[in-house]
Amino acid sequence: MSLQDSDTGGAETRGPLQVARRQQLLEALHRDGSMRISDLSRTLGAAPVTIRRDIAQLAAEGLVQRVHGGVALITPDGPPTPEETSAGTTHSLTGRTLGMLVPSLDYYWPDVARGAEEAARELDTRVVLRGSSYDAEDDRPQLERLLDRTGVDGLIIAPRMDTPTAEHTLDWLSHAGVPVVLLERTATVGAHHAVMESVVTDHALGAAIAVRHLISLGHHRVGVVLDANSPTRPHVRRGWREAADECGLDPAATVEAVVPDARSPNRDVLLDEILDRCQATGTTALLVHADAEAIALVQHCEERHLSVPGDLSIVAYDDEVAGLFTPPLTAVRPPRRSIGRAAVRLVADRLADPDRPTHRVVISPSLRIRESTGPPRR
Repeated sequence: MSLQDSDTGGAETRGPLQVARRQQLLEALHRDGSMRISDLSRTLGAAPVTIRRDIAQLAAEGLVQRVHGGVALITPDGPPTPEETSAGTTHSLTGRTLGMLVPSLDYYWPDVARGAEEAARELDTRVVLRGSSYDAEDDRPQLERLLDRTGVDGLIIAPRMDTPTAEHTLDWLSHAGVPVVLLERTATVGAHHAVMESVVTDHALGAAIAVRHLISLGHHRVGVVLDANSPTRPHVRRGWREAADECGLDPAATVEAVVPDARSPNRDVLLDEILDRCQATGTTALLVHADAEAIALVQHCEERHLSVPGDLSIVAYDDEVAGLFTPPLTAVRPPRRSIGRAAVRLVADRLADPDRPTHRVVISPSLRIRESTGPPRR
């Protein structure tokens, strides 16, 4: 790592090399008026991430303003900055571009992206959406393309957190020189465990709401079925256990199972085993994450002539398609659009006030009661 690349961008760590480079950056802008980050990187011999950090510091000092893909000087007779046009609000992103990276474009995340795009339109900006994969080993190449080729002014991302590269990618993001907001993820970085900004659903609360609904119907054995590949799994499990403990139920006396995705050849066998264990333990209700697993379990119940909700009440977690099934499934619905909208607002606030405290936003899910839950048979 070069000396330039080790710069964290804060005034308290500014050394002679950083001061000299930022002075050169200002001189280049005085000469050319505005420049792209890629051009500044070549001119100053520093990595793009270093240039972005310099720009972030100079913008915080009121010396430059970010423009799409680059930077320009602030001049007395020049056009107002986005912050100045906000008439005292902290929510103007006029002319800015935000990069958004999510791990799927066909489940859960489309509604998050729609919420982000709605908020961005209200702020006269645009979102550049990119899809990653739950199988991706490293999100950094995609993020570098968003920063260096698209020239985004902020990042809204749901990175992989369970890979060997995750820690390094998060550390790199924390020094990228643009606001970064995590979606449905939380993280700390650096020796002092600095918190990254984030917007998350309180999934544990959602699971607890489902358990309490089932208990209110008279169920005393409420089990849980979890998606093996979802990062939401530990939160749903925690909410299930905490609610069961608080209501005096014994989680060990019921069903707790983890199932693979639909590609697994053992999936059907495992679902039948879950129903066997429900009958053996007297479990009369299940919280199932996510919709696909809940629907599959209902279909296995039908094959075994078990009625839903008569023999087994089922609550799905996610509510992507649960309401379209027959019977329509009671489901916990995460606030997907609100998650996207809140993330854009966090970026707007950070751009308007770089020195504001770090914010972590937690949004509550809701329960949609339908036909798959009812009192247990006596």
